[in-house]
Amino acid sequence: MESFLKPWPWYVAGPLIGLIIPTLLIIGNKNFGISSSLRHICASCIPKNIDYFQYNWKKEIWVWMFIGGIFGGALIASTFFSNPDSIHINPKLALELEQYGVTDFSNPFLPTQIFSWESISTWRGFLFVVIGGILIGFGTRYADGCTSGHSIMGLSAMNWPSLVATVCFMAGGFLAANLIVPFILSM
Repeated sequence: MESFLKPWPWYVAGPLIGLIIPTLLIIGNKNFGISSSLRHICASCIPKNIDYFQYNWKKEIWVWMFIGGIFGGALIASTFFSNPDSIHINPKLALELEQYGVTDFSNPFLPTQIFSWESISTWRGFLFVVIGGILIGFGTRYADGCTSGHSIMGLSAMNWPSLVATVCFMAGGFLAANLIVPFILSM
């Protein structure tokens, strides 16, 4: 039980994630990816008058189990395996964020001064949450997939477009983390 309360090392978690791909391919020639799952769910719930959703989504019914597993796993993990210890971030990062006015690290992954319902009413929060979400959605559709689909499934299948997409994801992440986010926070 104790092993579920601590982060697993990369050499354990990485291969387990990697084993998802051959398992999906062996079980039924299924592709792994979250953004394509959203399309299948929308196709099964939205009326058929939208061209993008007019295809045989019933052959992808397994996606409902996949999404249910994501939510179920998150519920189980947060209920039974939540870590009572606070998460510590690098002191240098905390100091840098404090210079930008971000001082609440109760949830270091989503600082409430940037990501909260109250912060959306500010231009900075609106920019991060709403505009950032729109850009992520557009980028996912433009790249024809998300990071999990391209970087895990696509690279495993040796798809050249997935390599290009993954390099662009990484470059965009480095650019955002080192230039764009600090610029926005300093304003």
